[in-house]
Amino acid sequence: MYSTFFKHYWLKSTRAPGYYKNLIVNIFVGLGVLYFLTIFVLLGFLLPKILKEAAPQLDPAFTFNATMIFVITLALLFRFLFQPLSTINLQSYQVLPIKRSKLVNYLLIKPLINPMNYLTLCFAIPFSITGISPAYGIGGAFRFILIVIFLIWFNTLFATFLKRKFGSNIPAIVSFLVIVAGLAALEYFKIYSIFDLSQRVFNFLIESKIGGLIVLMLSGMAFGLNKWFFAQNYYPENFDKKATKKQAETQDFTFMQRFGKIGEIIALEMKLVLRHKRTKNVLYSSILFLLYGLMFYPNHMYKENDAMLMFIAIFVTGIGMILFGQWIINWDGSYFDFLMTRDIDTQSYIKANYFLLLSLSVISFILTTPYFLFGPNILINHIVAFLYNVGVNIHVYLFGATFNTKRLELTKGSAMNMQGVSYKNFIVMIPLLVIPMGLIGIFSLFAAKNTALIILAVLGLAGIVFRKQLLEITGKQLLRRKYALCEGFRKKD
Repeated sequence: MYSTFFKHYWLKSTRAPGYYKNLIVNIFVGLGVLYFLTIFVLLGFLLPKILKEAAPQLDPAFTFNATMIFVITLALLFRFLFQPLSTINLQSYQVLPIKRSKLVNYLLIKPLINPMNYLTLCFAIPFSITGISPAYGIGGAFRFILIVIFLIWFNTLFATFLKRKFGSNIPAIVSFLVIVAGLAALEYFKIYSIFDLSQRVFNFLIESKIGGLIVLMLSGMAFGLNKWFFAQNYYPENFDKKATKKQAETQDFTFMQRFGKIGEIIALEMKLVLRHKRTKNVLYSSILFLLYGLMFYPNHMYKENDAMLMFIAIFVTGIGMILFGQWIINWDGSYFDFLMTRDIDTQSYIKANYFLLLSLSVISFILTTPYFLFGPNILINHIVAFLYNVGVNIHVYLFGATFNTKRLELTKGSAMNMQGVSYKNFIVMIPLLVIPMGLIGIFSLFAAKNTALIILAVLGLAGIVFRKQLLEITGKQLLRRKYALCEGFRKKD
């Protein structure tokens, strides 16, 4: 029976109208996967040397074990935010003589066989050879690989349970972040050493012959929690009640009405963001990506790389605009025909989207001001990046959005979901990131970085000063393209 379920899933995917239309997107995704596979393999072989330099007094395997609790917790958070829930057309099978347990088991097993889950093994296997085997022997290396596999199962199943039970809402995410911050605080203030606890636990698991069995039991517990949840919430109407209640509690944003028709459109866009899974996932992602600079700014090796620093500055100061701007018109695809029949002129529609993206840029810039503590160079980069974002990139996104006729299914999650993505989403990255990085990189070769910063700032200021004229150009473009957009949004991939 399970083979039949997977066969139906495969036929549904391959028979979808958009399956053979996204060749370029699939090529980009494939190249990205190959890139990360290479990075993981190299990191697995080189990590023992890196850990030895970081903590010379400890064996690299012990150092790695000391961080495992934090790695597992962060991986669980990542899955909670981005892992799409496995779905099935339940009503079609409920009228057939199929046991409920088989349908539930299929929903739980399906994400476990996703090859993307096992990219971690490209790191774990090389590390087991170079880091684990010298400390624990061949048997310990084999148990380490099994433990990694079983932890992948546990994280996948437990994140699924948490997501189904609590949903991807802000209180749940904040609670998760508070737990992670609490663990870090215990270590930082030397109240209790989580690193020592993690080291002892994983030393025992790798050395003990029953270590893999213990982790497998944890995975079984997560599987059981999901089974219990489905026992309580098997029928779709239970979820409909929750969705209706949640929608009823959503704010009306009546304060936006004081800004006239543009304010009403912005209020509609804000409701759309808070009421759909895909838009909410993008919103939560933008909050997490604000921390992206912490991976680079404290690292001395990037302090002399002016092009990379500009990339980070543009990315973090405009992350809200970048993530939402890719589909600023596509978000409305399901309702675009309705919008085009209302008393909404194209200029007001474009202005509303402009002010929405502008607000996201301003919020991102304000939230990233703590990065100024890393020095005046970062301060100048962020100000220039902000000007470039609000003066150039916003207009690029708005104009480019008129060419993207791909319909987006807002009820689906955004993680590993390429539905609605086309090569046009990649082309728009050229003026967004490539041009400023290239300009900074070229001028830095001649010790004229400040000249490049002035050019980027002037371009941004020009876009702000002439925003009315630029928005009129985009509005006319939308007017020319609106029937093509309507036709494209009606098609379901």
